[in-house]
This record gives sequence, structure tokens and C-alpha cells, in this order.
Amino acid sequence: MNIRNFKLFTATLILSALTLSCEEGKINLFTVSQDVEFGEQMTQEILSSPSEYPILSRQEYPEAYDYLESMRDKLLATGEIKYADEFAWDIYIIDQNVLNAFAVPGGTTFYYTGLIKFLEDEASLAGVMAHEFAHADKRHSTNRMTKMYGVQTLLSVIAGEETTVVENLLLQLGGKGTELFFSRDDEYEADESAVRYLYKTTWDARGVAHFFEKIGTEADNPDWMVYFQTHPNPEDRVQKIYEHHENLGGKDGDLFGSRYQELKNSLP
Repeated sequence: MNIRNFKLFTATLILSALTLSCEEGKINLFTVSQDVEFGEQMTQEILSSPSEYPILSRQEYPEAYDYLESMRDKLLATGEIKYADEFAWDIYIIDQNVLNAFAVPGGTTFYYTGLIKFLEDEASLAGVMAHEFAHADKRHSTNRMTKMYGVQTLLSVIAGEETTVVENLLLQLGGKGTELFFSRDDEYEADESAVRYLYKTTWDARGVAHFFEKIGTEADNPDWMVYFQTHPNPEDRVQKIYEHHENLGGKDGDLFGSRYQELKNSLP
């Protein structure tokens, strides 16, 4: 087989693999196990930068971690999260007065103390958590990476340069988690998924909308803009969340405002 035929043969194999990786109408060049690997890489990068990401110690703040992990377990128990068993779903708390949260591929999520203290009830934080879980479960990060680097990766693999490409991808994924911006469609999908996840719990399924509504009351506070550097804010987002809730039946859930104070009190 000559070089040209070999490259064509390789390209055919790769394209076949891509077809098999078509999930919910989206082609993702990466495997689920690579989502996990990339997420572990990003998490290690974050943990190795304590000045930029001052992570609260689990040993020193067990109540806060127990609280968030209990919320996580309730979401995973809904049966709505596809990779509930494949991903680790680790949780970290960053001690900074920042109104933000983010997910890395493979399910690990990070929550700033500024966000937790800003919110007034558990349902709102559950909505944010569910939204971030959806980004991971729908594999939005590696879907985006496929769109950004898919063709380049294919060409490099065919040319025998896949090692360099993989290293570059790891460098991209190893930066700040907040640099993985999502598309508007990704955000809509994460919002809709968050409503569906919460609807099977005792929380008010509109929790993520309540978060956006509270954010809207802080328009004169520049700190709240941090969240929308990574989470675009279409004007009709809250309306669509309420519509999703009504389409599911519109049942009321609890906010758990008084209980939420326990989490706030457990933070530094």
C-alpha cells in the first residue's frame, strides 16, 4: 500500500470512528474516557495553583464538603444523568469572593465561596450545580474542542503528528477551567437539563432561574459579571427555564432557605 492510499485508509478509519462517536446528533472526536483524562489534567493544573485557586481543605471544612456532596448525590440519583457512573463528580470549593462555578470534562465541579454566600437558598445552588453537571454530562467541553480542532487533529493524525496535537489539546484543557466558553445552544441545553434533573427531587426545579433573577438585582455590582464571562446571558433565558418547568407539569418544589444557612455558616 503506497503512502497516499495508506493516508486515505487511515482517514476512512478515523471518520468511521467519528461516526460512531455521534451522540445526540453531535460528533465528538474524543472518547468518554478522554473526557475523564482531560478533566483530571485540568483539575491537577488547578490544584497546583493555590495562589490563583485557593481550594478549601476537606479536612478543615468537612461540613461544607459534606453538604455539597449530599446535594451532588441527590442529583446523581435522579437517573437523568447519563454518565453518573462513568464520571467521578468530585467537588472543590474555591475560597474567593467570586460569583462563579464551573465544570471540567469528566464531571468535576468547582464552586466559589463568593457564589455560595451570595445565594439565599439551596434550590438556587442546586440549579447552578445541575447546570454545571449538564455541561459535563452533555460533554460540551470536548464537543467544543472537536469543533475547534477536529479537522486539524484528523490531518495531523494522518500526517503522523498526533502526539503534538494531543499535547496542544492538553495545554488548552489544562488552563483555567473558566476559559472553556460554551455556545448559546450549550447554555440553553444545560438550563433545560438542570430543570429536568431538579424536577425529580424535592428542590424547586426553577432553581437556576432564581439564581439568574437574583443576579439581575445586582446589576450595579461588577462582580456578578464574572459568571457571564463563561455563561452567556440571553435575555429570554429565565423565561425558557420557566417554560421547561411548566412543560414538565409545573409542580412546586422547596427552596430550603433556612437549611441553606448551615452551608454558609460552615464557610470561612
